[in-house]
Amino acid sequence: MKIVVLDGYTLNPGDISWEGLEAFGEVTVYDRTKAEDIVTRIGEAEVVYTNKTPITRETLAACQNVKFIGVLATGYNIVDIAAAKEKDIPVCNIPTYGTAAVSQFAIALLLELCHHIGEHSEAVKAGEWTSNPDWCFWKYPLVELAGKTMGIIGFGRIGQDTGKIAQALGMNVLAFDSYQNSELESETCHYADLDTLLAQSDVISLHCPLFPSTEGIINKENIAKMKDGVMIINDSRGPLIVEEDLRDALNSGKVAGAALDVVSTEPIKMDNPLLDAKNVILTPHIAWAPKESRQRLMDIAVENLKAYVEGEPQNVVNK
Repeated sequence: MKIVVLDGYTLNPGDISWEGLEAFGEVTVYDRTKAEDIVTRIGEAEVVYTNKTPITRETLAACQNVKFIGVLATGYNIVDIAAAKEKDIPVCNIPTYGTAAVSQFAIALLLELCHHIGEHSEAVKAGEWTSNPDWCFWKYPLVELAGKTMGIIGFGRIGQDTGKIAQALGMNVLAFDSYQNSELESETCHYADLDTLLAQSDVISLHCPLFPSTEGIINKENIAKMKDGVMIINDSRGPLIVEEDLRDALNSGKVAGAALDVVSTEPIKMDNPLLDAKNVILTPHIAWAPKESRQRLMDIAVENLKAYVEGEPQNVVNK
């Protein structure tokens, strides 16, 4: 069996192994693949893995030997799943590998907004503490989270995990989700409609999928419903936010701060409006990337192929 990985570098820059896939056949791993090289690199392969390299209807028409497509991520919009289904090619994603890592990172973003630890550390190294007339100083307002309310939009696995950590910090949680599990409610965690969540939350953290109903859910109309001085966290999907509207709200002070691991176009373009915003923290889509999380992703990718070989494919997104 010939197996091709079109863009393996992000998952595995060299600190984990491809040996799980190698047990199933001849594996060729490319760090990255340009659009013009996709068909050639797939060649006669039966199994193709991709992270962000697109596999289109035209690619599948040109690569007649493909029998299985593995997506090395949760999102699978880079594959034409309808075209794959027409050819009886299962497309399998990795749905649950990053819950702990992504929820941890959401809280890390929030704590950085509250304390600006990195910038205070740099100030000390630059000599600002040494030359300060007082025994301490701070360059930004510091925020205590205990007693405040976190609104979580999207209360699936990652949203729930984020909520648990927030409650451990003494916060109350309001959750908005189309599916509600009453067993998750407690004295410090309740479901709410979106308008209530927007109006009552001190922090809003986004953990919902990108659907037509959620695209641009953070927009000027919904920002107007929020508390003055709200903080916004997003390590889910960039297009959940209308970036021009968030920039304007940050620059006006309506939103006190935002910390985002994702943007609408990635890598970020230098004309992205958020680069002109006050009090914004931007990181390069790394919430998912601890080694433990990537190893889990690799393990599930191998399990997906094993299940397919055994005739019972799992995590199929184009049934």
